[in-house]
Amino acid sequence: MGWTDREIHTTEEDTNVYRALILTFLASTAGAAEPDPAKLEYFEKKVRPILVGHCYACHSADTKPAGGLRVDDRNGIITGGNGGKAIVPGKSAESLLLKRVAKDAKKRMPAEGEHLTDEQIAILSKWIDEGAVWPPVKLPSSFGKQKEKYEELKREHWAFQPMTNPKAPKVADAGWAMDDIDRFVLAKLESAKLKPVGDADKLTLIRRITFDLTGLPPTPAEIDAFVNDDSKDAFPKVVDRLLASSAFGEQWGRHWLDVARYGESTGPSRNIPYPHAWRYRDYVIDSINADVPFNRFIQEQVAGDLLPAASEDESNRLKIATGFLALGVKDVNQRFKVRFLMDNVDEQIDAVTRSVLGLTVSCARCHDHKFDPVPQADYYAMAGIFTSTDNAAGVRNLMGGGGLAYYAPEMLVKLGGALPAAPTEQVEKLKAEVEEAKKKWDAIRGTPEGLKKAADGFPTQRPFRLKYEKLQADLNALNDPAARGLATHGVRDGKQIGDTEIRVRGEAEKLGPTVPRGYLTAFSVPGAPPINPKQSGRLELAQWLTSAQNPLTARVAVNRVWSHLFGRGLVATVDNFGVTGDTPSHPELLDHLANRFVSDGWSVKKLVRALVLSRTYRLASDSNESLKSHDPANKLLARHAPRRLTAEEFRDAALAAAGTLDAKRPEGSPAKAMRMVEMRDNGPEANGIHEAADKSRSRSVYLPLLRGVTPKALEPFDPVDQTLVSGSRDTTTVPGQALFLLNSSFVRRQSLALAERELKDTKVSDADRIQRIYRQTLGRTPTEKEQARAVAFVAEYESAAREEFRTAKPVAKKPAAAKPKKKAEEPEDPDQIDQTGEAVADDVVQPKDAKTAAWLALVQALYGSAEFRYVR
Repeated sequence: MGWTDREIHTTEEDTNVYRALILTFLASTAGAAEPDPAKLEYFEKKVRPILVGHCYACHSADTKPAGGLRVDDRNGIITGGNGGKAIVPGKSAESLLLKRVAKDAKKRMPAEGEHLTDEQIAILSKWIDEGAVWPPVKLPSSFGKQKEKYEELKREHWAFQPMTNPKAPKVADAGWAMDDIDRFVLAKLESAKLKPVGDADKLTLIRRITFDLTGLPPTPAEIDAFVNDDSKDAFPKVVDRLLASSAFGEQWGRHWLDVARYGESTGPSRNIPYPHAWRYRDYVIDSINADVPFNRFIQEQVAGDLLPAASEDESNRLKIATGFLALGVKDVNQRFKVRFLMDNVDEQIDAVTRSVLGLTVSCARCHDHKFDPVPQADYYAMAGIFTSTDNAAGVRNLMGGGGLAYYAPEMLVKLGGALPAAPTEQVEKLKAEVEEAKKKWDAIRGTPEGLKKAADGFPTQRPFRLKYEKLQADLNALNDPAARGLATHGVRDGKQIGDTEIRVRGEAEKLGPTVPRGYLTAFSVPGAPPINPKQSGRLELAQWLTSAQNPLTARVAVNRVWSHLFGRGLVATVDNFGVTGDTPSHPELLDHLANRFVSDGWSVKKLVRALVLSRTYRLASDSNESLKSHDPANKLLARHAPRRLTAEEFRDAALAAAGTLDAKRPEGSPAKAMRMVEMRDNGPEANGIHEAADKSRSRSVYLPLLRGVTPKALEPFDPVDQTLVSGSRDTTTVPGQALFLLNSSFVRRQSLALAERELKDTKVSDADRIQRIYRQTLGRTPTEKEQARAVAFVAEYESAAREEFRTAKPVAKKPAAAKPKKKAEEPEDPDQIDQTGEAVADDVVQPKDAKTAAWLALVQALYGSAEFRYVR
């Protein structure tokens, strides 16, 4: 038994030593240790020509892996396809390849072309009996050659060093600080001979804190209560109220969903919906609101299925949590299963390491990391954990599939719970219809009549196939617990547990040496648990990630929180703590917060509360000449950084101001009803999703978020990229944003709603109405100048609009497009079915009269103002 197969618990130090030995050995032997030259010559002259001439057409990388089998690669031919191992080295009698090419084979191969002669079969038999020698995969000469550089980086790079526990520094202006956080900040400012600006006014502060903690604007009543409260604990009371609100979890859950690259479909290539993804979204929001300790939060998402559960509901919750590992982008159109597997493993490694550790470990898939001390062996030590895990997202790879071909119900995680039995009468009726449709399909399939082109250019047999497939899918859906809701996208331990091989140059089929499952060696985590050889290793990985001794996890987490509250992380590159990332502007403060976070039980709410109650958070956003010249980027935090509302915050704020926001959580998602078939980005399915998003009045975090189908109300203002870990979003300023504010039916609809609401009260003067609209949109009353301008604007607009209304023709809505008629035998193609409704008529926002139009225009102008779109 080789040492990599030993079923013993080794320490992290042992594993690292073993891996170092492997790297040292491989580096010294790269390019050496060739197999028997005579056997290699025999393979090249005798065996390979047979495989090329008779097998490659159906079983190679350049064509297709029919039956899942490749014979142009030694690993592929040994692993075999759907029927099992194709060859057993040293045992030709047990090799399936020889059984399938034999003269007496039931389905003799090759299926097309000439069969193998007795001599060719004898050549293959000899080759297999002699060990199936194949030209070895050579490791690059550069493999493992960065050891000295890596050791230096491990010693010197700040992020890989154990956390320190610095004491708060003494400051000259001791009365300014309200917390140790402020002392660290002020010490830096004083050393640079700079002073912080004054405190923000109460109106600015409540708008800032309410948006930061809930993603919503404060109501006029909330503003008045805070502004008129002169007690010392006025601001802490506001903070505690906001932390206790369900809106906190919706806002801060959205932050984590950015990091988790949350999406409700597989993404590019063939976009397959994830109809159960909303369960993970709700899990995140509920966990944030419940203040689940961050270390536990990570453990649940990496290994929830391996954690003990006291009840069925808790078990379901933990299974749903593993959706973090399953909901990434997937190329289901990938031809080769092993490449599909390794691409998904790479995506999982990237998601875990960048989200929790702030490291780009996936850069070591093809070679040793160019910058960080992550050798390729470390990458595949982690990869072994995920190759031992089933990615139960419910999809399979298939090149050129259609309909439900990509749906793999067995590759979903089943949830516990009672499921009502399918209606017997409906099942029996469908069974009969399926049987009848299959008879007709079988009767015409492949016949000259069936292959003859119909008037539409398709084979005559096509509608028979479509009808049979649709009825079969309907029957499957009735009997499929997953299709009826008792399932989720997640992960579970695989049937085959074990270490995996290094893939030479990252190519899935080119296998190098096996490395034991384990963790990164860039830094030490004392007391890290050894990998359980009977399980995947995800549980131990989760414990290693969340160890208090891990130098990165707490630092990365508090830096993410800081960045959301102050506009910039203490480490600006929030997703990259590696060598190419930024260095901390306040390293002692970062470690102080990380230690405080851990000692406070990894509580996100306690961390947020401490940060927002600091004097630093409460500063005004005004600058001065000294700060502009000495610290233009505000790295030293002498003032607060204003920020633009996110796409979700802008939409939610517009709904809230208009009084149309539905604060209740909707049930599921519009994607919930979709089948796992390809969704075309410009097809009726996408149109239906857009329509559902346009109609929704729920918070933006609950909008359908299928990849490539971004809700129109979010699109202009830099919504998150759903393909990668995104700890910070881009903030662009482009002309399309102004056009959106001018022409968007969403903005106009909310403007109309607020205008009509205010006009209902006919006893209110225009001046008072303007004051109320300002309060609803901007949270303040207008100045005298603004008041006068608004009165004049409304009057002039109404006058001009009155003439427009008198001469304008009624605006007609575009009717829904009629569906083309089909032959009686031809059902909807499963690839083309509109799963979410009929075509949507153009959305026209039309005020009823000139007065309403004028007030709509005023509200729309306020929605478009910088003051509405920015938090100071």
